[in-house]
Amino acid sequence: MAIRIKLSNVMERKDASLTELADEVGITLANLSILKTGKAKAIRFTTLDAICRALECQPGDILTFEDE
Repeated sequence: MAIRIKLSNVMERKDASLTELADEVGITLANLSILKTGKAKAIRFTTLDAICRALECQPGDILTFEDE
């Protein structure tokens, strides 16, 4: 099983840049990039909440579960 991150898809639909989103969410560009590329091992609910608010989406739009 694996959790896949689809943040780049949501950002593309909302026409949001990495820099703009990092500033709005209040996390570093490096940490947001790690999350966007799927290299993150965890995400805080507060960060997920801030991303969802900024992109006007649901957590399920960003995170998906795939059975390997």
